[in-house]
Amino acid sequence: MSQTIIYGVHAIKEAFSAGSELIKIQVQKGLLNPQIEEILSLSRQQQVPVQFVPREKFFSFKEKNHQGIVGYISPISYHSIEQIVPSLFEQGVTPFIMVLDRLTDVRNLGAIARTALCAGVHAIVIPQTDSAPVNDDAVKTSAGALLKIPVCREKHLKTVVEFLNQCGFTTLACTEKAKNNLDQIELSGPLAIIMGNEETGISPELIKKCSELGKIPMDFGVASLNVSVAAGIAMYEAMIQRKIAGS
Repeated sequence: MSQTIIYGVHAIKEAFSAGSELIKIQVQKGLLNPQIEEILSLSRQQQVPVQFVPREKFFSFKEKNHQGIVGYISPISYHSIEQIVPSLFEQGVTPFIMVLDRLTDVRNLGAIARTALCAGVHAIVIPQTDSAPVNDDAVKTSAGALLKIPVCREKHLKTVVEFLNQCGFTTLACTEKAKNNLDQIELSGPLAIIMGNEETGISPELIKKCSELGKIPMDFGVASLNVSVAAGIAMYEAMIQRKIAGS
């Protein structure tokens, strides 16, 4: 399964009307007319990223009636965390969720998804904006895991963490600012692990909402790990605890 490119004003308007999962829209620089402005307005309302690109970008689409605008539709359908969690509890499953705060690199997103599938994670949550898109590169890096594990794209991650807290989850912020190591925290119950942006980490506002802070102990003066590596370590610590507890 791959992302679909749609060409021209009418096709993109129809995609919005049909509720298709648009990853982004590209518009030729300097091109503005009432139809383009209408699409820009729809993009703002639905928080679809818009890129203004040089005219040369559209040369590869010369056989298409692109009208200076193209849209990219996600290769997956998104889920709602408020539907996923009750469903897991109804199945008698102890939920395990990954929440990814503003990751920007599709390779990190894909690598985390691949490990998540192996570690028994039930769903991945990403924000609607300021996040790496689930595109062909992400799916390829995930070795297809993003086609198998539910992905929830939510408007506000703070609201997600509040919801998970209310559902009895341990919401664990994985951050070097924590006092406790991951293996000192109980991770065998309903669990959400929150990982942050590659440069700035988890936002302070989101950390405040988390019920636990945990860090990965490191020696030899290494300050931090790549986020996908850190996520893998955190997931496998949780998986070990959950297996011991029979979760």
